[in-house]
Amino acid sequence: MLRALGRVLARTPGPVRVCVPVVLLAATGISILELVREQTGTAGFFVGLGLALLPVPPLTAAFRWLGRAAPHPWRQLTFCFGWGACTAALIAILANSFATEWVAAATTDPFDADRLGSVAIAPVVEESAKAAALLIVFAFRRRHLSGPADGFVIAGFTATGFAFTENVLYLGNAFEEDLAKGTGFLDSMTAATFFVRGVLSPFAHPLFTVLTGLGFGAAALGARRGARARTRRVRGAGPPLLGLVLAMGLHALWNGSSHFGEYGFYVVYGCVMVPVFALLLGLAVRIRRHRLRAVAAELSVYARAGWLGPAEVPALASMPARSLARALARRTGGRRAARTVSRYAADAAALALLRRHSRHTGPARTPWPDRDFAERERELLHRLWLRRATAAPALARAAVLEELLPPCFDPLAGPPAAGPSGAPLLSAVPPPRRPADRAPAAAPPSRPVSLRR
Repeated sequence: MLRALGRVLARTPGPVRVCVPVVLLAATGISILELVREQTGTAGFFVGLGLALLPVPPLTAAFRWLGRAAPHPWRQLTFCFGWGACTAALIAILANSFATEWVAAATTDPFDADRLGSVAIAPVVEESAKAAALLIVFAFRRRHLSGPADGFVIAGFTATGFAFTENVLYLGNAFEEDLAKGTGFLDSMTAATFFVRGVLSPFAHPLFTVLTGLGFGAAALGARRGARARTRRVRGAGPPLLGLVLAMGLHALWNGSSHFGEYGFYVVYGCVMVPVFALLLGLAVRIRRHRLRAVAAELSVYARAGWLGPAEVPALASMPARSLARALARRTGGRRAARTVSRYAADAAALALLRRHSRHTGPARTPWPDRDFAERERELLHRLWLRRATAAPALARAAVLEELLPPCFDPLAGPPAAGPSGAPLLSAVPPPRRPADRAPAAAPPSRPVSLRR
């Protein structure tokens, strides 16, 4: 069904594909803002909105740092953040309210109804609503979800948006309560709520949803070759479901910590949340390093084929060198040249990950395969070639300044005459043609890149 829907969307005009999510997010955004304002009051809404914004930049910057090795399009990250802040939050508030009222009507103890709603209902509803954004990207934008790192980033942006809206609600209600009681700010519920949600545990919702994102990232790597179609579907659905169950379980434990006694919150925070956060932080750093090593390994093949300069590969595999290359390009060509270097680096990283994905997975391995590897490679190589005249000198200079090259290495030397020995490459891609007035300084490589298994 997902593949059929994907084919329908592929034939849908581009403006329609853009307008549908924009209209959806706008409608749910207006609805959730009005709903939160009704519950908090106008004054509480604006106070909560201002305080809830404070944790957002550090969280988004952290997830953006993780994804810088192969940057995601801003439109996709904005969609994920908007889905969490608008659509998922609206679904969660409406579903939680309905379920809590139903439980309250079925039981005589309001405390039991509240505890059951926060521990058993809210984690299932909220994590499922956030996971829907990951499912959309997994089903319809597979080229942007090629592994655990992509799932980590997408899940982080979605959960950060959801936590933002939830913080507006909690902080706004706390402020209205303080106004009614006339308490000062330092000993107020607003200050206590902000300390717990904005200082002590701003990573809580991202921590839960990242587990689901890692499951979708693992599923994107695909099932093993040679498995039957039913087995591949099970393997493809298994990791996301496992990640979702773990996210729900950790969320339920966190919500239930306040019911575990006087010190239950501190025990869960110190013995569960902090260790899991440290574990995922270490995993994020390791994933980032692994991606940069994969970029270096895969792009070296294209450098030997003549599509990249030999000095560009170490620069593209080093984040400091990329930043330096952008600064050098900006100094000589302005912001437009710096953006060209950024897009060149992003396309090169995408090309490297595409090649790595093609060597480790294939149409027989993935439950919803991306069948246009050759077309995607051709597109990326063409875009690289269009920008190489501007980006290549800046990257080569950055590699020299960062001392990433061997002592006797000549950054201006061309590719070696002999091709790689037995290295598996992608589909045959002839060098792209360019108009004569836009031709680069150097001729395109004469030897195409081919797939050998």
